[in-house]
Amino acid sequence: MDDAGASLQAEMIAMGRAARAAAQALRLSDAAARTRAIAAMARAVRAQAAAILAANARDVAAAREAGLAPAMLDRLVLDEGRLEAVARALETVAAIPDPVGEEIARWTRPNGLDIARVRTPIGVIGIIYESRPNVTADAAALCVRAGNAVILRGGSECLASNLAIHAALAKGLAEAGLPESCVQIVRTADRAAVGLILGGLEGAVDLLIPRGGKSLVARVQAEARAPVLGHLEGVNHVFLHASADPAKAVDIAVNAKLRRVSVCGAAESLLVDRLAAARLLPPVAAALAAAGCELRGDAAARAIVPMGEAEEADWGTEYLAPIISVAVVAGVEGAAAHIATYGSAHTDAIVAEDPRAAEDFVERVDSAIVLVNASTQFADGGEFGFGAEIGIATDRLHARGPVGAEQLTTYKYVVRGTGQTRP
Repeated sequence: MDDAGASLQAEMIAMGRAARAAAQALRLSDAAARTRAIAAMARAVRAQAAAILAANARDVAAAREAGLAPAMLDRLVLDEGRLEAVARALETVAAIPDPVGEEIARWTRPNGLDIARVRTPIGVIGIIYESRPNVTADAAALCVRAGNAVILRGGSECLASNLAIHAALAKGLAEAGLPESCVQIVRTADRAAVGLILGGLEGAVDLLIPRGGKSLVARVQAEARAPVLGHLEGVNHVFLHASADPAKAVDIAVNAKLRRVSVCGAAESLLVDRLAAARLLPPVAAALAAAGCELRGDAAARAIVPMGEAEEADWGTEYLAPIISVAVVAGVEGAAAHIATYGSAHTDAIVAEDPRAAEDFVERVDSAIVLVNASTQFADGGEFGFGAEIGIATDRLHARGPVGAEQLTTYKYVVRGTGQTRP
């Protein structure tokens, strides 16, 4: 290892040790102190808005010059409105109930032992993410709300933005009397830092959360030496059942695809029940096309509405662009089979007036979020009432769907006795 590598390793290990100490301070802090810290973070973000937006402008200019994809560029850009939304999200997290110490369950055994299952912080969380400076604030607030210290490593394309936001967050922590090391950020774009975080920083990291594309998640899952809470891409579907109301189908499909194409909750595939495809597909396709969306369909869809031909790769593609694949399927069973084959277990929706069909879809589709008669763009922690989110977890263990403060806790059992011994 050269001198630069040794220096980075020492710096990262020091961050891990500082995070471990900060996690203990957070564990011993009370809910009011954590609330004050997050509220102070919001005030600091507003107070330093000019510096944050200037840093973001530098990132955006460099990203444009480097040819960053439009969807990634959209995620990167901050303006006054988006930055105000970041501050409001912090305030929302400050206002939500603090999960630490909450009794999940409590019972008494015949021998008189009183047993409680109680929420407790996880400890130190490492979060690796791409291209979204708002994640810096959201992740920091949610981790602090749940009593966890966090080490953040954002994408190199938004390093200046992330550092500027982090400076505001640190001021908020200090104002509330909590260690600034409760929220630390990797200050270099050196990819070796990611490997060191994945290595666990000599046991300091309790949980790793990747938020980004398939290659990032694959690397984290392959190299991690700590548990991973996975957040895969959103290959999401809207299924139009034969009972769907045509106007509702149009509104939901257009919103799910086009409200914002760069978010992980955007729909990427439209599935249409073959029993009503001739009735439902033309108005939906026309509305999508009129809004600037390219359609790529299977043979059955193309026989009803002229559109491009879908290739096998289209069915599993997260476009993050105004493109949608279209397939005609055999009812709920066919839709569920298609989703199981090509989806990412992220978010899938049915449009149906038949309640039995809707419930059949809910039972058959094993995704983190399943919606009935609502847009997939509601796949968002804020829309779920969590204030913000780390991301949408697609794993089946620990947490699924939007990861908010409650999902960033674990639990312990507290057993209270009166002198009992075991025979």
